[in-house]
Amino acid sequence: MNKIIVILSALMFIISCTEEGDHYPIPRDANGNVILTDISSATTTGISTLDAEFSVTGYLPNAKSGDELTVECLQLQTPSGGSEQLLPLAGTQKKVTVGGDLKATVSYSRAEAKLNNAGDYVTVTFAGKTDYAVKRVTVEPAISTSKPQVSGVEITVARNSETAYFEVTVEPKSAAYTGVLLAQRSADEVNWTAVSTERQDEKTFLVPIAGTDFPADREKLFYRFTAEKDGYTDVITTEATVQDPYFFFKRTATVNVKAGLDPITDSNVAETAGNAILVATEALALQGGTAWLAAGGKIEFVPSTSEMYTVNNSNDAIAAFEAGEKTTTAEPVAGEGIYIFKAVTGTGASQTYYGMIKIINVVPNASVTFEYRIGNLYAHLVQ
Repeated sequence: MNKIIVILSALMFIISCTEEGDHYPIPRDANGNVILTDISSATTTGISTLDAEFSVTGYLPNAKSGDELTVECLQLQTPSGGSEQLLPLAGTQKKVTVGGDLKATVSYSRAEAKLNNAGDYVTVTFAGKTDYAVKRVTVEPAISTSKPQVSGVEITVARNSETAYFEVTVEPKSAAYTGVLLAQRSADEVNWTAVSTERQDEKTFLVPIAGTDFPADREKLFYRFTAEKDGYTDVITTEATVQDPYFFFKRTATVNVKAGLDPITDSNVAETAGNAILVATEALALQGGTAWLAAGGKIEFVPSTSEMYTVNNSNDAIAAFEAGEKTTTAEPVAGEGIYIFKAVTGTGASQTYYGMIKIINVVPNASVTFEYRIGNLYAHLVQ
């Protein structure tokens, strides 16, 4: 209660001072009612590393149409013998007039505002007799890139001939980018080789990358992307690594007796649904689903080792499968409980899946739990 009394007393004091007209003038209408206005604000078109200028629009609800404002840019500067401060930037002071919409706009060239590199900024101020607005304007990179990806799925490039892509975006603030993108790669950041690009839309380019692009003795490549507009050039660099071909996904599943699993979609399904690629028999052996096999599906197994499973080299696993003795059933308690499998779901190359299974736990007469790796082609990443 005491706090409320103190606050009310303070408000009464401020109002009394206001009515005396000294320090806190409150705008009122013709009837003496207090006029409540919006708060001033400012917006900007922004500026990127490929733009030559920018503009800022201030909204000044306490000003009047026709009022003159002084606008200038503030920038971090270090006066002689002093410390870094935000100070007016020479040559940037301008006069603007408030319009009927209570807005005023100012434009600056990049040279005027001394904005040279990404991250540079100025603070633009609007000052008048009755209102004030401020806006920070920062130079943003016009170019950005994804990591290597396949249909939006980021990957580590495998050392084979399959192609992934960088998705490179060039997006100035002033207008859509109509120029070209220069893409280059290098193994040593000294000698650069041009790389083809494929334009997707007004701002997006695809840049291919394959495991065969990497020298045999290198696991890293550097990429450089360059765009030009309005006399300005933006350059960004990135890097990519490569590894031996590998199974992309590692998952864990539990299959109950006479229940099924689709390891491609990682979903439990009924054995009779026709898409149960793996089912557990009453003895908990894993095999192809009856309905799925009858519909033309095929799955086979070859015993393997924990070492091969851990290394996760899909080329070695596929070679071992093709050279091994194939069976139609994986016994969970046999050998090391690790198998390489091959599942064929159709006639296309991408409809043949290799993978590996590692048995984790067996509950007699109930279920088998296993970890498995799958997905040896980029096409499998999006299925």
